[in-house]
Amino acid sequence: MFSADFIHSDTYNWLVLPLLIFCSRTCDVTLATLRNIFLSRNIKKIVPVIGFFEVLIWLLAVSSIIKNLNNVMCYIAFAGGYSMGIFVGIRIEERLALGMQLVRVITNKSNKALIDALHSANLGVTEIDAQGSMGPVKVLLIIIKRKDMANVIEMVNLHHGSSFFTVEDIRKVEQGIFPMKAGESKLEYFKRIFPVYKSNH
Repeated sequence: MFSADFIHSDTYNWLVLPLLIFCSRTCDVTLATLRNIFLSRNIKKIVPVIGFFEVLIWLLAVSSIIKNLNNVMCYIAFAGGYSMGIFVGIRIEERLALGMQLVRVITNKSNKALIDALHSANLGVTEIDAQGSMGPVKVLLIIIKRKDMANVIEMVNLHHGSSFFTVEDIRKVEQGIFPMKAGESKLEYFKRIFPVYKSNH
């Protein structure tokens, strides 16, 4: 791709090569960050594929460093790519919004409006009686997809603006009530939520 004269030039050694190392390191650390995030979200099938390309790119970057041990710009590019890869990996994961989360709302107010709003959005909610420091309270447990988090928090703030709530990541969910998928019929939705169900038709 590059001529022999250009490879031995100062422009290549001090600009192009460090830039290539920076990009390679950014890619492999981005993949490593996504791999760790996928594992924490219990998404395992894609992890071996990510690991393969992660190590392959890392080897290319390290081999370039070994061939140019006297080039300080390669070291800076290697470290800079590492930092950038972490940043890019986190931003990509935020955009993908993978996994499920649990929203726990604790309030001493009437929950009817919030529960009705959640049901209207096809979201399930479990209501539990509890005792707080100031007296009886209600605890609402709402399990949702991460991409629905903003809408749920908006509902909670709208109907229970001063109520205490927490958000937690969860690794695995089975059964439950979740929104219907786009284009999914009620029968398909019911079969997905209750896999033991069999149609008589």
